[in-house]
Formats: sequence, C-alpha cells, structure tokens
Amino acid sequence: MRNTRRVLISGASIAGPALAYWLNLYGFRVTVVERAPGPRPGGQAIDVRGPALEVCERMGVLEEIRARRTGLRGMSMVDDNGKELFSTTEHTASGGSLSSTDIEILRDDLSSVLLTAGGDGIEYLYNDSIAALAQGTDEVAVTFHRGDSRAFDIVVAADGVHSATRALVFGPEENFLRHLGGYLGVWTVPNYLGLDRWEVIYQMPGDVWGGMVMSVRDNTEARVFVGVHSDEPPATFLGSRSVSDQKRLVAERYKDARWEMPRLLEYMWGAPDFHFDATAQIHMDSWSRGRVTLVGDAGYCGSPMSGQSTSMAVVGAYVLAGELKAAGGDHTAAFAAYERELRGYATANQQLALDNQARQEAQEPSAGQETDTNPTHIGDSFYEVVNSYTLKDY
Repeated sequence: MRNTRRVLISGASIAGPALAYWLNLYGFRVTVVERAPGPRPGGQAIDVRGPALEVCERMGVLEEIRARRTGLRGMSMVDDNGKELFSTTEHTASGGSLSSTDIEILRDDLSSVLLTAGGDGIEYLYNDSIAALAQGTDEVAVTFHRGDSRAFDIVVAADGVHSATRALVFGPEENFLRHLGGYLGVWTVPNYLGLDRWEVIYQMPGDVWGGMVMSVRDNTEARVFVGVHSDEPPATFLGSRSVSDQKRLVAERYKDARWEMPRLLEYMWGAPDFHFDATAQIHMDSWSRGRVTLVGDAGYCGSPMSGQSTSMAVVGAYVLAGELKAAGGDHTAAFAAYERELRGYATANQQLALDNQARQEAQEPSAGQETDTNPTHIGDSFYEVVNSYTLKDY
C-alpha cells in the first residue's frame, strides 16, 4: 500500500537517488527534481566506506559498485621532468589503502548505479529546479523554474554544498559554509599516457598543490585533478565566473607547470565534464526547518579533504528514510530522530578534514623538501571514525 505522503527531493547525484530508493521502498510517493538536463557526467573519484558499504549491500547494489570500482594498483609521484620520486602499490592518494574493503568509484558511475536501483516508481524531473516554496500547516507549496506548481508533504535538499534549496529556507550560503582554503578541478582526458590502473601525482615545486592523473574505466580514459590554493571564499573567488572563466583561472595558475601538465591543460579546454569547486564544509545548527530538511553535502558536507562526504551522504539518506518510516511519515518526529542519530557522526567526519587541513598548512614547501608519500594520511584513527557508526534496522 502506497504511503499518502508526497516527498520532493532536490538533487539527483548521490544523496538524492539513495534517499529516493529507500523512500520509494517504504511506500512514499517520491519526486526528484534535478537542474541538469540528465544524469551529470564527470566528477571526482569518490569512496564508499564503512557503514555506507552496508547500506549499498542492503540496497542490492554492492556487487555492481564493486564491478565499477577504479581498480587502481598503486601510485607514483614525479618531478618536473617526469622522474619518479616515489612509487607504491600499498595505497593511493585518492583512495587510501589498497588492502582495505573501501570502494573507490567515479562519482558519475556511482550516481548511475543508484539512479537505476530506484526503479520506475520514482518520478524524475530533469532540467528543472525549485524556484520558490511556501510552507503551510499541512503541506509545502513548490513553484518550479519551468513554471509548474505542486504541493508536497516534505521537501528534502540533496543538491550539494551550494544548495539553492537550502538558501531558500535557511538563508545565504555564507552563513553556513566554512572554506578550507582550496579549490579542486577535474576533467576527463584520453589515457594517452598508457596508465594501467595507475595514479600519478605531480607536485608543483614550492606548492602543496599540484596535478594528478589516474586511469579509469578499465584504462579506456583518465581523469585529471588539480588543486588551487586560495583563502578567498567561493562567493567572491568563483563569483559569477563561467566554466570558461574557471578554465582560464586553472590555466593561469598552472602556466609554469611542467611534466605532462601543459598537455593535460590542453585537453581541459575541450572537456565537456570539467568541474571546479571549493574544498568547503557546511555547518548547520539544525538540519531541518518545518517540513524541509537537508541530507548529504547540503547539510553536513565534509569536503573532499575528509574522504567521507560520499559515505556520509549514503548513510544520511538511509537514516533519514528510515526515521521517516519509523515515524509513520511524521516529519517533526522523524527529522528530530534523524539529527539525533547522525549529528555526532557527521561532526566527527568533518573533523577529519580539519585535521588534514591543519597538516597541510603545517607544511612549508621548499626546494628539496622530502616528498610526502602519504598525502591522504589515512590511518587507524581515520577508520576509527569511519567505522564508529552502526546502522539501525528500520
């Protein structure tokens, strides 16, 4: 029997489809709105760890996610001339220990798996977004940018660190965003280097940032990652910059880079999946207001420096849906239980990024500086946090 409660989810990347899956399973009437014209290509290599692996297993998608993993064998670091400074088959900068049960997967591949898992019972509205919403006693009146108006019982913002839905309900982004001093760019290139499930890091001399390239999808292509340091917050640093402007910014910052960076930057100009954004966190006093709540990066982004944003989004979606089921759709009780259940775990995972930031800021790059052979600093203390949450059965 279908639940009469109507839920609108804003965002169809990771948290949105995961939440839609569980709510649909529990009988809610689910609509997902996504401003992109379809599933978005590109994005980082992300990690599914700890309780998020169990969520995926309960969804029946764990084996498919494993099949799509990056499957890296190791990593190396090179200097300006391509001379190898360090090599290991024990860990990678992007995914950590290769002996762990963690799964590293491309963002768009994970999103595709989650979208497919939801089935036909979920309504997806692409090329649209929430323009306005008004909360009433019994429902939320939503106006979409394409002109349609509909009513829902619950609205969930799953539209990322720069959530427009959050801004409509909670206020400007700058009230909640904590910038961690960096920006990351990523785009796809041909695997012209012939990398065989391998990752190569090039660190700019005198800089803690640099470039990285890794082979993906059975070596048929590669993804490039670059970092840019700036303490200027996204609202001013990115401002109204278009994608072309962002590409020019990256090109300017890396104009003196050597190794393969000039050629990788050439590919950047024609890359349709180029993405550039801040390393930032979202800190909220409350994740809900009335009939609207937040999940994943929109509410408690850990940033790429935490290594846990994706897993927190998957776990958060599971818990939010479970609490709504347990409360019989009573949003007031469910939202309070959701936050009680996850607040401590989210805070601990965000602290991982702050610890990494402190380590990075303590480094003083100089000529001849010893190479950092474990740039992710993933160790036992990291996994103590990752594995500190036990899933409830709903």
